[in-house]
Amino acid sequence: MAQEEPSREDAQGRRNGETERPGQPGHPVVDEVEVLEELLAQVVEESQPKGAPWFADMRGRGAIVTGAATGIGRAIALELARHGAHIAFNYLDDGEDGIREDANRTARELRQLEVKVYARPCDIRRSVDANEFVKEAKEALGQIDILVNNAGIGRDRALWRMSDQEWNDVVETNLTGTFHMIRAMAPAFREQQDGKIVNISSIHGLRAEFGLANYASSKAGLLGLTRAAAVELGPSNVNVNAVAPGYIRTTRLTDAVPAEILDRARERSVLGRLGDPQDVANVVLFLCSEQARHITGAVIPVDGGHLL
Repeated sequence: MAQEEPSREDAQGRRNGETERPGQPGHPVVDEVEVLEELLAQVVEESQPKGAPWFADMRGRGAIVTGAATGIGRAIALELARHGAHIAFNYLDDGEDGIREDANRTARELRQLEVKVYARPCDIRRSVDANEFVKEAKEALGQIDILVNNAGIGRDRALWRMSDQEWNDVVETNLTGTFHMIRAMAPAFREQQDGKIVNISSIHGLRAEFGLANYASSKAGLLGLTRAAAVELGPSNVNVNAVAPGYIRTTRLTDAVPAEILDRARERSVLGRLGDPQDVANVVLFLCSEQARHITGAVIPVDGGHLL
């Protein structure tokens, strides 16, 4: 008896891995084992943990940024707020240069990012003022997790012509003021066993230039304070680091520094440019996050290779 040859459709189905269900000739189905393996692969793929966005841990944290009405401090406050941190900032209102208007503008931009904002004038050279500001900031934000000591001034002059007032103003603002803020925040950081401190120093704390005796001394002292605070607060899980900006294009820099000095600084940078406030803010954000949890006592230059 002649055997019936398979149809073209049957042969194609077998080549594609389809089989006939017993008792149901002519009804091809996909191989059940292959289907099961494919489904299991999809389940495994979908169940793999997805990494959290960088700096997601910043959301809801409270940060104090000193001297944040303008310039680098303003860029730092805005960058932290973009990642969900609540911001308290202060500034020195000496009645000149429209600083209060600048501060109000910064506060408005921060509030547009839907974070809590507390801002007022404060002379951090006075320990009483620093203590009071920290207390008010904690009440306004709920908790302080981050302290960025950015406030700083310059009074450039050859040291043999520098007055006591010019020396004292710079050292007391840049160094003593930072000490006041760290001392005011230390008890809270130690109690909560958590905290991030970033001090804004300068490449001139690492290498001086003419006319910067007061400024270079204050910024070099800030590096020593950074390391000392890192040692003393490290057991309380508090990271203390410093950033050393080079020549950064702020209004104060471009208005106060002669063009020929800026040109030389640009040429000295191996990247051939001056920095922007955002360049510093990006590094500060990293140091304030859990991405930098094992970094403390460090000094990070943000200078375009100026020191090389």
